[in-house]
Amino acid sequence: MSITPSPTVVIVPGLRDHVPDHWQTILADKLGDARTVPPLESGRLSRDTQVAALEGALSDIGGPVVLIAHSAGVLTTVHWAQRHHRPIILGALLAAPPDFDTPLPEGYPTLEALRENGWTQTPRTPLPFPSIVAASTNDPLATFESVTDLARAWGSRLVDVGPVGHLNPAAGYGEWPRAEEFVRELGRVPPDKTVWRMTAPPSGSLLPPRGREPSVRPRPWRRS
Repeated sequence: MSITPSPTVVIVPGLRDHVPDHWQTILADKLGDARTVPPLESGRLSRDTQVAALEGALSDIGGPVVLIAHSAGVLTTVHWAQRHHRPIILGALLAAPPDFDTPLPEGYPTLEALRENGWTQTPRTPLPFPSIVAASTNDPLATFESVTDLARAWGSRLVDVGPVGHLNPAAGYGEWPRAEEFVRELGRVPPDKTVWRMTAPPSGSLLPPRGREPSVRPRPWRRS
């Protein structure tokens, strides 16, 4: 056992994958050692393919992780958490989640396409790790009220980040300094928590030794 103070930041992009001037790309460059879920060559609209890509990006990380998700990457993260359990996840920033259960503006996938690719219904069970939902008050892909409901269902801390559109280059972001603040907050290891640097046993399981699994509970939902 060894205690690892610095988590690995894993960037989870939306369906448009890697955008050079996106705040997630800028953040990854600033951090230097952050990892990004690799771009998909095919099946980009498939929920299962997106979830598998995230699982693949996490599979060889043994220390603590902070997830930084935006747009559909938020829903990828939530669907991933329904299928996989990794106690190394310290927390997640869930920025501007879209509402895939209602029609999106023209130019985005239709409800039928989202349904056929496994995105609906959006999971509404508490996440097994702390999370912050950064909600825009004028997001064209989700109302503030719908994102508030998702934050409550996931057990996330809701942060009103103002009228920032969909928090993407089309809305003027670009660099988003608050992301670094959230990374620092989520990356703090509470003094009563042990973070295990694990190597996969022959079975491939990434669970810590029996009886020593850290207890991670979602933070109480509150708006700030």
